[in-house]
Amino acid sequence: MKIRFGVGLGPETRPERLPGVVDALEEAGADSVWFSELVYSEAVDPFIGMAVALARTSRLKVGTSVAVLPGGRHPVLIAKQLASLAAIGPKRVLPAFGLRSATPAERDVFTVPDGQRAAVFDESLQLLRAMLSRSPVDFDGQFFSVSGASVGALPAAPVDIWLGGAAPAAFRRIGRLADGWLGSFLTPAEAGRARETIQAEAAAAGREIEPDHFGISLAVADGALPDRLIAASRARRPDVDPADLIATDWAQLHRQIDGYVAAGLSKFVIRPAGATDAEAFTARFVSELVPRQN
Repeated sequence: MKIRFGVGLGPETRPERLPGVVDALEEAGADSVWFSELVYSEAVDPFIGMAVALARTSRLKVGTSVAVLPGGRHPVLIAKQLASLAAIGPKRVLPAFGLRSATPAERDVFTVPDGQRAAVFDESLQLLRAMLSRSPVDFDGQFFSVSGASVGALPAAPVDIWLGGAAPAAFRRIGRLADGWLGSFLTPAEAGRARETIQAEAAAAGREIEPDHFGISLAVADGALPDRLIAASRARRPDVDPADLIATDWAQLHRQIDGYVAAGLSKFVIRPAGATDAEAFTARFVSELVPRQN
C-alpha cells in the first residue's frame, strides 16, 4: 500500500500564513494538506483553504478533516464547490465529512430536525454523489428535492468521498456509502477492527472500498501533552489513556504510525497538539515523515 502523510491545519495556522505552509509542503513532496471545520476560530474555511492551496500548487492534494455535512449546507451547493475544486486540481480533492461538529459550541450552526441528523446525513450524501456523477439530477427525498439539477461540467475523475466516525452506525454508513474512512481518537487495535468492520459492511452492500482508503488523524506534541488536550481526550474517550491516543513527541508518533500500518491503515493526517508555530511544525513534519512515504 502507498503510505502517505498530510498536515492537518487548525487555528494555529492563520489565513495569512497559509500560502507559506502550502508552498513548503508542495516543495517538500508532502502528500496533502487538510483543513479542519473550525467556525468559531481564526482558521481558514475548509473550502476556501482548499481553493487557495490548489491554486498555488500542481501536485499537493487537499482535503477536509472533517467538514460537517448535515445542516448548514445544501448538498447541491457542496457538489458545486467540489466540482469547481476538482476542475482546478483534478484528482487532488479529498473531501471527508462528519456527522456533527467536534466543537460543542459550534453545533448550533449545523441544525437539523430533532432526531434526524443521521437520516439527513445519509440523504445529503446520496444527493451529493448524484450531483457529482450525472447531469441532470432529479431527486425527491425526505429532506431535499431537486428537479433537473446540474452543477455544470462534472469532474473528469470521480471525487472520492471519505467519512469520519467511530461508532458502529458510522461504520455501517461508510461501508454502504463512502469511498474511504478517516478516523480519529482510536488506538491501532481499534482502528484495525474498524477497518475490518467497514470492509465487511461494504461487502454486504455489494461494494468494495480500496484497501489504501483507510486513514487516521493523529496529533503530536512537543514533549508534553497540553492540559486542554488531555481534558478533551478524556471527555471523548474516558476509557483510554490520552497518551495512547496523542503522541507526546515525534518518536512516539513514529511508533504509533507503525502500529496503524500493521493494522492496515495507510493514510495519515498529522496535526500539532496545541498551539505551535505553523511554519516550524511544517518543517518538522517534512523532516520526520516525508521520508517515510513510499
